[in-house]
Amino acid sequence: MSGGAERQEGKEAAAAGDPERSLGPSDASPDEGVVEDLPLIDEKAVEQLTEGLISHYLPDLQRSKSALQELTQNQVVLLETLEQEISKFKECNSIVDINALKRALKLQQKRQKEELEREQQREKELEREKQLTAKPAKRT
Repeated sequence: MSGGAERQEGKEAAAAGDPERSLGPSDASPDEGVVEDLPLIDEKAVEQLTEGLISHYLPDLQRSKSALQELTQNQVVLLETLEQEISKFKECNSIVDINALKRALKLQQKRQKEELEREQQREKELEREKQLTAKPAKRT
């Protein structure tokens, strides 16, 4: 079926109230008849133009792809290194915390020892005072 016959059929369908064709007779599609207006396309020319376009952009795209792959690999290495550093940092903080706890424990033990020594000193002084206190003599 030729384009002219399709146009005539479309106009008749619109005039007959076809629900798919609601365009009026003055509403022609802007693309109507475009296929007939195009000259025959040389497939070989299209293929050559396509190959030329691809050969122009492909090397840059391949270099970009390679650079992105290298960047991705570098990021993976960086992430692994960062994770190792974080783990070392956490370990160092744990050691610092342990050392702080040890110092606190030593200080607490020292204070307890001093307090015990003071208490023992007081007891000795009280005992000495008791011994020095005058006692009434026993009557016999």
